[in-house]
Amino acid sequence: MQIKLIAIGKTDNKQLQNLIEDYQKRLGFYIKFSLDIIPDIKKAKHLSEAQQKEKEGELILAKVQNSDVLILLDENGKQMNSMAFSNYIQKHLNSGIKQIIFVIGGPYGFSDAVYKRANSKLGLSQMTFSHQMVRLFFIEQLYRGFTILKNEPYHHR
Repeated sequence: MQIKLIAIGKTDNKQLQNLIEDYQKRLGFYIKFSLDIIPDIKKAKHLSEAQQKEKEGELILAKVQNSDVLILLDENGKQMNSMAFSNYIQKHLNSGIKQIIFVIGGPYGFSDAVYKRANSKLGLSQMTFSHQMVRLFFIEQLYRGFTILKNEPYHHR
């Protein structure tokens, strides 16, 4: 199985980018992981929120195959602690799925088409974080989940 994270817009902060890259490398010991960045929509300030979500949604869905499990990182999604998240990952590993795609939407969220295609929604917190920070938090939690599954000490440091 492989895991992909799709996100809208590049990470501008070099320190955050370095941390994201560090956790990506760490994840490589456990699973094939990729981060797919969709460039910001050009001339977005001339679009309504709905139009921007539609355009981003089309770009997201173009990267998803019928066989993929699509999980949206959404403020209204199910929240779980790190142990429960590691079990969630393990269930997907056991299911024989080829690819899970997690998606961080744009500033206005997801289009209706993306919500319809999604298999589930996962919430990281009730707090609001920048989209760039969410990338780091999610990749770190994914790494943490695999260390829990492998019974490694990272989770309890």
